[in-house]
Amino acid sequence: MTKEEVFAGLKEVIGIIRPNTDLTNVNFDTVLVRDLGIDSLSMMLLSLAVEEKFKMRFDPAAPAPTTVGEVCDAVIAAL
Repeated sequence: MTKEEVFAGLKEVIGIIRPNTDLTNVNFDTVLVRDLGIDSLSMMLLSLAVEEKFKMRFDPAAPAPTTVGEVCDAVIAAL
């Protein structure tokens, strides 16, 4: 799976978790908290939804991703 494919799937998940968020300018450098308003509850929901969508599990020992690109990289690393 390519980073672009993961990115497209991640945008879908973000759209479900944060339905009123404008995703048109989201890119790999988009900061989850600052740019998308992801709070701790949304981050947990996002993590669970991403794990379900991509049939993977995030490494609990790894630091939490802070950007969309870091989430994509974490998904690819777990696949």
